[in-house]
Amino acid sequence: MTGLRYVYAVCHPLGAPLQADLPGVAGDPPRLLTHRGLIAVVSHVPERDFAEEPLRRRLEDLDWLTETARAHQQVIDSLTAVTTPLPLRLATVFRDDSGVRVMMEEREEDFRRVLDRLAGRVEWGVKVYVEPEAQEAEQAVAKPASGRDYLMQRRSKARAHDDTWQRAERFAGNLHETLSAHAEDARLHPPQNSALSKASGQNVLNAAYLVPRAESEEFVEMVDRTKGEESGMRVELTGPWAAYSFVESAGEPGEGA
Repeated sequence: MTGLRYVYAVCHPLGAPLQADLPGVAGDPPRLLTHRGLIAVVSHVPERDFAEEPLRRRLEDLDWLTETARAHQQVIDSLTAVTTPLPLRLATVFRDDSGVRVMMEEREEDFRRVLDRLAGRVEWGVKVYVEPEAQEAEQAVAKPASGRDYLMQRRSKARAHDDTWQRAERFAGNLHETLSAHAEDARLHPPQNSALSKASGQNVLNAAYLVPRAESEEFVEMVDRTKGEESGMRVELTGPWAAYSFVESAGEPGEGA
């Protein structure tokens, strides 16, 4: 099959085969390109969508972008089940196999350094939300009978709001400190915009933790024990993921010739 080369990730040789019949981006199953003892996981993709100019337009098409990102993530998830991948940026594309090999040679030292650091480890995501009910409770007051009542209610709402957010910040801070102590590394990401994420409530902690696979069960149990610990707070755990938050700058090339 002709076309450009889409690169999902770089990894060490696999200890087990990839999932059978795994669809890749643009429907082409991923294959393994070996070079200097490293593996690039690649697919063939059509130039009409992935050459530089059409790709720029395609990335503004939300439906196409969602489908491509889903296929990309399916391959990364399948890799994570059998090895420790170093995932590359969405829509990392090269002209041919030779272009991929050149990229691997240029980034070889960085790839090996990061792969060695991440070997046997996965990423877990933890988010804390202030539940909508906790926010609504701040507003649940009777209609003021006078201007004085109105001012008192305003002060009461402000105090309730401050109390809720102080509790949320304290709970999120303590949780992050505890989980960080049981992880090899941690990253704090900006809180998610609820309008964009569609998650209910206000996000007050959005963190990632690098955890050895062998210790993941204990880490999950630790997070689970915090659920329901603080009223009005919701704790969400996601993973295990490839260690996106911990790959640093090792290999983020874009479209190549």
